[in-house]
Amino acid sequence: MTTLRFPTPPVHGAAEALRTEVRAFLADALADRPPLRRADSWNGFDREFSRKLGQRGWLGMTWPKKYGGHERSAFERYVVVEETLAAGAPVAAHWIADRQSGPSLLKYGTEDQKQSILPGIAAGETVFCIGMSEPDSGSDLAATRTRATPVDGGWRVTGTKLWTTGAHDADYMILFCRTSGTPADRQAGTSQLLVDLKATDGITIRPIIDLAGQHHFNEVHFEEAFLPSSALIGSEGAGWEQVMSELAFERSGPERFLSSMQLLIELIGALRGSTSEAAELALGRLTAHLVTLRRLSRGVAAMLEAGENPGTHAAIVKDLGATFEQDLPDIARNLIDAEPDAGSTSDFIAVLAHITMNAPSFSLRGGTREILRGIIARGLGLR
Repeated sequence: MTTLRFPTPPVHGAAEALRTEVRAFLADALADRPPLRRADSWNGFDREFSRKLGQRGWLGMTWPKKYGGHERSAFERYVVVEETLAAGAPVAAHWIADRQSGPSLLKYGTEDQKQSILPGIAAGETVFCIGMSEPDSGSDLAATRTRATPVDGGWRVTGTKLWTTGAHDADYMILFCRTSGTPADRQAGTSQLLVDLKATDGITIRPIIDLAGQHHFNEVHFEEAFLPSSALIGSEGAGWEQVMSELAFERSGPERFLSSMQLLIELIGALRGSTSEAAELALGRLTAHLVTLRRLSRGVAAMLEAGENPGTHAAIVKDLGATFEQDLPDIARNLIDAEPDAGSTSDFIAVLAHITMNAPSFSLRGGTREILRGIIARGLGLR
């Protein structure tokens, strides 16, 4: 059973000094970026922006220098993530690679994988996507049917991955698949493979257009795609343990409550000068929730810095963060009598429309609310 504690992050002088530097950089780099585009921070794909972060040493920050990293603290990395998201920076080109794919390779990858892949991520040059979800499986990751069959020199992969964010732009995927047994075996017999999306035949990437009319998601179909034996990450059959470790990285950061930050900024601007007591109460409550979520999330950063496994804690931050983000559009509409309209000349109304259309996904990505609460219950010894 997990002892539920969120350690108090220490005062970190280097991290706070870095914050000033990051804010100055973002003020210049994003000076011409309008609010509606800032609201799309997670999905804003800009390789050049990611390269600029890499050039400044702000990617792969905690990794060993021999792999292109900078051996800085988890708190310094947290500052960069927090400030770029709060400013609405286009982070998609490095996001998945820096947040989880790189750390997974650092933890489980072969020396050759580390040497060949990690420096590119740290430089902002290498883009990753996540090969987890599948059709007809919902959030039941253990039901994976994508199969990698052993053949001479490697594997033949057949199956389909769904809701794969950024696959059409990505260079690599970490594929969660079945290397033995059947879906009835659940977690047993699963493995992770490194897929070079630019150099592997037998892969078809089809777009999925979301509610907002944007192309971020994809269906990725493998048809007897050959992967060399060197593609195996970690140990064959250890995929479940590895993917759970990866998800802890995915669920714990400030992105779990900052992806709707631009709407809060526009709401505050739209209410400026208002004497409404309801508005004051609502903004006060939202601010209190935001501060609390940040404190919990920074506690997870402290656990990562100490080398602890924050799986249960990360699930709590993710669940509470998704609730905060999904409530925000409704609160905004109750305070200001305006209908969402993506084509509006009002920054508030346009951003409201964007967040309203994207909010349903906030409790799906990284694990549904039901899955997360099951993880939390298990971690607390309640099931």
